[in-house]
Amino acid sequence: MKAEPRLYRKILVPLEGTSHDSSILHHVRELAKKHGSELILIHIADGWSARFFGAESDSKEVREDREYLETCAQKLKEEGITATWRLGYGQPGPELVKAVRETGCDLVAMATHGHRWVEDVLFGSASSEVRHSVEIPVLLLRTEHKKV
Repeated sequence: MKAEPRLYRKILVPLEGTSHDSSILHHVRELAKKHGSELILIHIADGWSARFFGAESDSKEVREDREYLETCAQKLKEEGITATWRLGYGQPGPELVKAVRETGCDLVAMATHGHRWVEDVLFGSASSEVRHSVEIPVLLLRTEHKKV
């Protein structure tokens, strides 16, 4: 009997560095364990330095973003999950679409937390851009807005 190919070999997981990340990480952790998937964590640094200098940027924001991704990937590895990370620079939507193409992932799993009104109208949301621009499945996990 021939073994079935893995359903999800590589899952791209955009992270924001916020409390919303724990929800999507919980879900993809279980998917990765079940399917033997590699998780590719990504964050898009979109501050001034990141937008203008890209990978050459060494701003505090970019350094903290790298540390955050490294920490998240390490925690997943400690659970026996294959996890890598990458940092994108600039506008989240286009950068995520580019990452989908470059990584060869077969699923994007991302948290979404509703609209930010004016910002979404002017620039669009990253989740909307991704789901309309890629030809692979996109899992959107709605998370709650928490008022501080």
